Amino acid sequence: MKDFGLLAEFTTTSGVYHACEKVRDAGYTVWDAHTPFPVHGLDQAMGLKRSHLPWVILVMGLTGSSLAMLLQWWVSVEAYPIIYAGKPYFSWQAFVPVTFEVGVLFAALGAVFGMLHFNRLPRHNHPLFQSKRFERASDDRFFISIEATDPKYHPEQTAELLRACGAVAVERVEA
Repeated sequence: MKDFGLLAEFTTTSGVYHACEKVRDAGYTVWDAHTPFPVHGLDQAMGLKRSHLPWVILVMGLTGSSLAMLLQWWVSVEAYPIIYAGKPYFSWQAFVPVTFEVGVLFAALGAVFGMLHFNRLPRHNHPLFQSKRFERASDDRFFISIEATDPKYHPEQTAELLRACGAVAVERVEA
């Protein structure tokens, strides 16, 4: 079987936090931390960069607003130009509510699909799900997984680093 990587178990939030700092400082790049609840500051301890998701949401919201205004302009000026009560063909003030709502709709869709893309979802099966220990990741244990695709990965040296970080158990996971 192909080796997926190593899974290290920790019992406390401070233990996994400091272990993440040590793994980051050791230069590993293809790894993750798994906790049953959000741990404040863990993303900084892991050295994660800011997400690109806010930019996706902004672009999608502006795209939706622009398309809504463009469609309303086209309908009222080009396709069906009707003079109503002496008002101009394009009275933008009347189009603001629809423009706002379509912008919000596109931004929400951008948030959902952007999140799915950046998190590489849906993934129906993950090699870590084969580990009996990993079942406690949603209950009361904290884990760090380092994948074998990491350039610095070496099974024995990586396992020794994780033990030195305070892991109560280090397990090899097969893909």
